[in-house]
Amino acid sequence: MVKPIMKDVLFLGQKSEPATKADLQVGKDLQDTLQANRAGCVGMAANMIGVKKRVIIVNMGFVDIVMFNPALLSKDTPYETEEGCLSLTGVRKTTRYENIEVEYHDMNWKKQRQKLSGWPAQICQHELDHLEGILI
Repeated sequence: MVKPIMKDVLFLGQKSEPATKADLQVGKDLQDTLQANRAGCVGMAANMIGVKKRVIIVNMGFVDIVMFNPALLSKDTPYETEEGCLSLTGVRKTTRYENIEVEYHDMNWKKQRQKLSGWPAQICQHELDHLEGILI
């Protein structure tokens, strides 16, 4: 189901709680909401649709990947960039890392580990920040 985009910075500034198998619908809602906002959005965290759970979706160029309880395992090669966010107006400067490795549960609740670089890595880091209540 397509959900409205959360703009409340007090809500967005809170840490998200661990997701469980009972939260699989949140992943589907993120897929639907990202698709509806495709023109201006490449990733989302569950708190952006009003759900304080550790669930994100990241556009990998050809496919969207839903990640439950994602954890950043490694990062290297920092760089400065500017990012926007559907939940905020304008763009802000931030530091990201060119290469990351992340571990998560997929939509089948199987544990996955993925190395990302470039644009998908940047999107993933932005969404991981959302889970920690960090806004750019």
